[in-house]
Amino acid sequence: MQLRPTYPVLTKRLLLRPFEPGDTDAMLRYRSREDVCRYLPFSPQTSEQIFARFAGSPTELTDEGQNLSLAALERETGALVGDVVLMWHSREQRAGEIGYVLDPDYFGNGYATEAGAALLRLGFDELGLHRIVGRLDARNTASARVLERLGMRREAHFVQNEFLKGEWTDELVYAVLASEWRDPA
Repeated sequence: MQLRPTYPVLTKRLLLRPFEPGDTDAMLRYRSREDVCRYLPFSPQTSEQIFARFAGSPTELTDEGQNLSLAALERETGALVGDVVLMWHSREQRAGEIGYVLDPDYFGNGYATEAGAALLRLGFDELGLHRIVGRLDARNTASARVLERLGMRREAHFVQNEFLKGEWTDELVYAVLASEWRDPA
């Protein structure tokens, strides 16, 4: 099992590709915002933190425990709309996870769902995963709707299981099996 995508990964309106140093400023516009980071496990970030996190990110998955972080850009304009991640948790269990962070200027266009479908396709069709989850703060109802549109089912609601940014928060876990997933593209 391994994943060596051909880049860019194309969807109807997006292209997903590894990060480039020039993406840092565009990412800073949304990853430095308190409202964007409200439900995420990190605080607003600086350009140095963004660059350190994404510079040299793997462009393939060759073993469990690795993450594939990609920039999501509009195909038509080349504008960076967000970033996405496919995490490979277990080789034996063939388990993974998806995540996404979008620039609020691009909310409401279906980009998170479109990018999420591309990640599921990579995870199931190319990496051979059996099960993929999405985890989120229970207050993030917009993100829950994205996972539901992807055909993921809500499997768990953990009550006050994480102390995040000075408060106890609930976590939701959504999941889909390879045998259940139907590519909406």
